[in-house]
Amino acid sequence: MPGSGKSTVGKEVARRLGLAFADCDKAIENRAGCSIAALFDREGEDVFRDLESQVLASLVAQGPSVIATGGGVVLRSGNRELLRTRTHCVYLLASLGLLWKRVRRDRRRPLLQVADPQQRLRELSFEREPLYRETAHLVVDTEGMSFDCLVGETMERLRSERLR
Repeated sequence: MPGSGKSTVGKEVARRLGLAFADCDKAIENRAGCSIAALFDREGEDVFRDLESQVLASLVAQGPSVIATGGGVVLRSGNRELLRTRTHCVYLLASLGLLWKRVRRDRRRPLLQVADPQQRLRELSFEREPLYRETAHLVVDTEGMSFDCLVGETMERLRSERLR
């Protein structure tokens, strides 16, 4: 979900693992030559999702790394399949209250630029939660965790997953 900490946690996990870090949203902006908000405005969500799928496939094909995806990447079954079969996918679970606290002032998130962004966040969670759980190998509950504890828990769970 937007604001769950994917990029922040992902960067630190990559650093600790000695892997490259890629932010899918930043890669989309680089490829599009504009912000995601501008891409949404200019081309619409379908074009954005097409580009998102292309960028995700490209990042996964580059080999071992930590990739922070956009929250809506799971909306396409092909993306879910790619994440399930070619990655160790981690879902950072955060309460709606925490997510709202983190994103309420962020104007760069086009899907939340509506009359009632808090309600829209609830709708996104309702729609995406089952898809996140279907896709993820690991679910890490972020509630009440400090950043260091969250990174440590993620690292430990990834190590355990890889040993299976």
